[in-house]
Formats: sequence, structure tokens, C-alpha cells
Amino acid sequence: MITASVVVWLRILGTAQWLLDETGSAVLVGLIGVVQLVVQIPALLWGGTLADRIDRKRLMALANAMTSVTLLTLGFLNWHGLLSPVMVYAGIALTAASQMLANPARSALVPVVVPQRDLLVAVSTDTASANAAAIAGPLLFAAVTVSAGLSATFLLAGAISALSTLLPLLIRAKGIATGHAEEAATSTVQQTVAGLRYVSRHPILPGLFLLDAGITVASFYREILPVLALGLFAGGASATGMLGAANSTGAIAGSFLALLFVGYRAKGMLVLYASFAYGFILFGFGLANTLWLGMLMIAALGAADSVTVAVRQTTVMLTTPDHMRGRAFALMILAAQTANNIGTIWVGAWAGAIGAANTMLLGGVISVVATALIWWFWRPIREFRS
Repeated sequence: MITASVVVWLRILGTAQWLLDETGSAVLVGLIGVVQLVVQIPALLWGGTLADRIDRKRLMALANAMTSVTLLTLGFLNWHGLLSPVMVYAGIALTAASQMLANPARSALVPVVVPQRDLLVAVSTDTASANAAAIAGPLLFAAVTVSAGLSATFLLAGAISALSTLLPLLIRAKGIATGHAEEAATSTVQQTVAGLRYVSRHPILPGLFLLDAGITVASFYREILPVLALGLFAGGASATGMLGAANSTGAIAGSFLALLFVGYRAKGMLVLYASFAYGFILFGFGLANTLWLGMLMIAALGAADSVTVAVRQTTVMLTTPDHMRGRAFALMILAAQTANNIGTIWVGAWAGAIGAANTMLLGGVISVVATALIWWFWRPIREFRS
């Protein structure tokens, strides 16, 4: 998990920096998001189905191998002065697709490897690892790029991804999903449709996905931290960096906070409590009048978000049969990724129209209302016990 997450950060920052250095165009850098969005949706749906159809360990290994070859190619081409923007976008598309192919398989393997009683511990540790990589990845990028250049960054990312190719094959648990062997005779499209149908009829998952989407769309701040740093605290790059570091640190702390609730059976209510807390903390972030108070609030946001992520993923694992887990996780990731992209547009637009502080206050209102509506109308979430 850590190696794959570090590679993602090296790829994201490395390609963005290359495009900015070579073209000087913020618009061309922004096109990275368009390329990723177009590629990730079909890759996720296909990856979820493949995770329920073939050996998940081999799927992860092949996806990581594709990432490794792509990044090594970018490094060698740049080293010889042959790299072009079109090639960079192609590399972004391939690595974004391979990441989405691997993610459902990795998530679906966790309940096979870890005993059910320890799932929340495993997911919380996994979330903490991802947030630790969000700190280590940018630091490693800065150190390597400054000292050795972008070619070295791409080559290092490719080498780390090559290591990630081998690691899934060392897992001793069975990689092929169990149950409903008759699905093997159906096509990938039919299996994908069956997964969509299953999740749509699930008593809990649609409500959890809607809750996450509603809150995220109203308040997604990570991609536009520079806008919030300027609007809330009149700060520049240093304020952005401090807010980002505080958020990641809080997210790591929140992952370990979730461990305190391993024995708490009302997991559905736990998600709702954390979501209410997230909404009220947004008020504090919007009202913060100093950078230090803002860092405290955004750290608390990261902590509350980590608790909801850990419990939501654990709920998918506990309530979904093994032969459907890949597709269920694919749809969960798809909902989150789509909400992130829409949320970036939403928060950016409102910050420009009514100011950053009022946008966070509006996000707090929407988050609390959305949580209250899910609590009131989605009874199975309130009653879910594990």
C-alpha cells in the first residue's frame, strides 16, 4: 500500500512539474484532471469486475507492472530529451488506469487476508498508510527532483512500482473470489451490470455512498488549498503547505482514533456521528481567523474524514459477499472520485462568488443537513451492527 501510494504521488507531481516546466501553461497542467477522469471511470468499472473474475493478486501485479514500465519509459525518454506533452498525457492515462485496475482488487483481498474481527484495525492502518504516503511522497519528490532532476524522479517511481509488482504475489491467501461459480460463464459486461444491480439494491451501501458524495461535493478542499489559504488567511505557498501537512497529520491521527471503536457494534451510527462532526468542524474552519487555528480545524477535518473512510470500507467488506467485493469497491471508489472532481469545481466556484470563509460555512450547513437526512430516511444505516 505505502509503495503504491508513494508512486502515485511521484507520478502526479512529476508529470505536473514536467508540463509546467516545459510548457509554462497552467491550462495544460489542468488537463491532467480531465485525462484522469476520462480514463478512471471505465478502468474502475472494468477493474472491479476483473477483481471478481480473475486472480486478484495477479491483477494487482499486472497493474503495478504496467505502471512501472510506463514510468520507466517516461524517465528514459526525458533523460534522452525525447519526451513530449503527448507522451506525458499518454503516461498519465496509462498509470491512472493501472491504479484504478489495482484498487478494487487490493480492497477486496483485505477480508480474505484479515480475520473479520480485525477488519476495522486493518482498514484504519491502511488509511493511515495512505496518509503517511501523502506526506512522504511529496517530500521524496522534492528531494529527488531538486538534487537529480525529473528523469531520476520518473525512474525512481518506476523502480518502486516494480517492487510493488512482486509484493502481491507473496500474499499466501487465495486470490480468486469464492462463490457463484456460474458467473464465470457470463461476459464481463454482464458481470459489471450484475454488480451495479447488486449495489443499487443493497440496504446500506447506496446510503453510505450518497452521504459521502453529498458531504464531499459541498466541501472538497484538498485540490484548491491555495485558494482557501489565500481567502481565509491571506497566505501563499507556505500557508498552503502548512494546511496540507496539518490535514494529512490529522488524517493519520483519525485512522488510529478509529481503532478505539473496534468494539463499537453500531458502525452505521459511527459513520453518522463522524459525518456530523465533520460538518460542525467545517464551521470552525470557516470562522478561523488565524493560520494556526485553521491548521487545527483542518487537522480535525482530516481526522473525522478518516474515521468515516475506515468504517465505510469496513462496512463494504462485512456486508458484501466475496464474489461481489471487487465491483462494490469499484463503485465506492467511483462515487468518491466523481464527488472529489465535482467538489473541486463547486468549492472553487463558490469561493470566487461568496468568499472562502462563507463557502466553508455553506459546506458545513450542507454536510450537517445531508447527514441528518441520511440518518432520518436510511434506517438500515442506523440499525447496522457488526
